[in-house]
Amino acid sequence: MKKILLIEDDQIVANIYRNKLTVEGYQVEVALDGEVGLELVKAYKPDAVILDLMLPKITGVDLMRQIRAEKEFEKTPVIVFSNTYLTNMVQEAWKAGATKCLSKANCTPRQVIDVVRSTIGTSNGTTAVAPAGKSPTTATSSAPRNPSAPAAGSATASTGDTDAEFTADLRRTFIESLPATLATLRALLKGLIKADSEMARLKQVHELYRRIHALTGNAGLAGLQHISQMADAIEALLKELYEKPANITASTLRTVASSIDFLGYLFEHGTLPDKQDIAPANILVVDDEAISRRAVVYALEKARLKSVTVEDPAVAFNLLTENSFDLVFLDVDMPGMNGFELCTKLRALPTHKKTPVVFVTSLTDFESRANSTMSGGNDFIAKPFLFIELAVKALVYVLRGKVEPTRKPA
Repeated sequence: MKKILLIEDDQIVANIYRNKLTVEGYQVEVALDGEVGLELVKAYKPDAVILDLMLPKITGVDLMRQIRAEKEFEKTPVIVFSNTYLTNMVQEAWKAGATKCLSKANCTPRQVIDVVRSTIGTSNGTTAVAPAGKSPTTATSSAPRNPSAPAAGSATASTGDTDAEFTADLRRTFIESLPATLATLRALLKGLIKADSEMARLKQVHELYRRIHALTGNAGLAGLQHISQMADAIEALLKELYEKPANITASTLRTVASSIDFLGYLFEHGTLPDKQDIAPANILVVDDEAISRRAVVYALEKARLKSVTVEDPAVAFNLLTENSFDLVFLDVDMPGMNGFELCTKLRALPTHKKTPVVFVTSLTDFESRANSTMSGGNDFIAKPFLFIELAVKALVYVLRGKVEPTRKPA
């Protein structure tokens, strides 16, 4: 029997994967932190390791480096769970010797099992083989098939039905837990806002991060894509704030607060099966400075959001006249027509009366903030900004537009 070591600090996620892998015939051990994980690698000698990168005591990357430093485990397959937005950490994981990196927010147990099969074979030692271009899901054998056995297609369908039932049951349990989860997140946010010292703030940020980290994995397992995508981004923002406390500002705290409020909205309105498709968003970025445009575009790309960029506000207005956009980012200080004027004009267009507009500017005085609201803006973010903060803001507005009922222009 092939042995798998699962190193995952969330007990619920660990239990789900252990149960699914056990049903598939693998022998599974679980470690809930990096230190215990390292000890079990040496004692248990697994055929493969499934590893969360964000672990207490020893991080996933450091743990992998220590595993690879042991001659006995140089070639042991290590399948990594990552946060979608922590690209630098994922790169470090590859360099440390990861065999495969999976996004925790988007990965299902079936996909993990398929990766395990393709990496170390099935539980009885055979290698999983799939047609070209398809994920390996079943093992092949040279033995003749029993005529009375179900056809391969029927077995696949049965497996699919079982997975669907499992996911549906998991989703129900997860949804039932959401009110308590939201209450905990809001209590932690309140503690963060009231914290009167850096140590107190960091303690609250870390605990909030830990809770969101668990939410990301659980929502992904339950197939609730909007919640997992939003939680994934908030997790990355909180990690940035914890590692760089100087970035805990009024702006970033507002962003954390608004994103947690939006999670509450998703908990209430974003759990239906027909709300899980994430359609591409159409975003317009208007800024006369090339470097600023590139920075906004880069931040949006971290959230896998594509955008159209324009430096001339007059050209931008023509685009807005002829096209619908899900979100608009505007600089304020631009030649010919400033951002406030452009925002006022776009609000007169039937298709953009309700389009979210976020000002991104170095003008942070009270008058500029007041003008951003009076001209019809929805939000304000100051330059220089954290990339992940802007990505979180963008996701809040884009996902809200996807989940809210379609509204007809006034």
